[in-house]
Amino acid sequence: MDDLLNDIRACSLCADRFALTETGHSPRPVLQVSSHAKILVAGQAPGMKVHLSGRPFTDPSGDRLRDWMGIHEARFYDALEIAILPMGFCFPGYRKGSDLPPPAICARTWRPQVLEAMPNVQLTLLIGGYAQKWHLPGTQGVNATVERWRDFLPNAIPLPHPSWRNTAWLKRNPWFEAELLPVLRARIQEVLDD
Repeated sequence: MDDLLNDIRACSLCADRFALTETGHSPRPVLQVSSHAKILVAGQAPGMKVHLSGRPFTDPSGDRLRDWMGIHEARFYDALEIAILPMGFCFPGYRKGSDLPPPAICARTWRPQVLEAMPNVQLTLLIGGYAQKWHLPGTQGVNATVERWRDFLPNAIPLPHPSWRNTAWLKRNPWFEAELLPVLRARIQEVLDD
């Protein structure tokens, strides 16, 4: 795993692509993995705040995600328990002020190797459409996939992105908080206490 992480942290596959974005930034892979991790948080890609901090989910989305999971920050950042593996390891940049999608080359190049190096994962949280399409081939959109969350238990739970942009969706779908979140929290405790 150490050699693989060193290779990932030195990756510059998207350097030219990132240089052409509104932010004109360099690659900075941000992930948290360990061969011991029991839970995998599969997200989209780091945002600008995470790019600057170099630590996953150091933004309001991370606060909301930890609340959904029912765990505190110290446990969330314990790589021996929780792996955080976005579909794109680097901040993809902005176009017209909006985040660009994660470059597909990142997942094709690195994801199979990292997943293979994490044999202890018992639960995968699939945050957003990119992660859901990769891990649950054939699913149709985030709304439909999250509504079918029970179909993927006990090994996976699809979630919407915890961004503030989804606050209206959360208000329109009270079942998410009433039904899904208690099961999510219980399953996380079950896995971590195993």
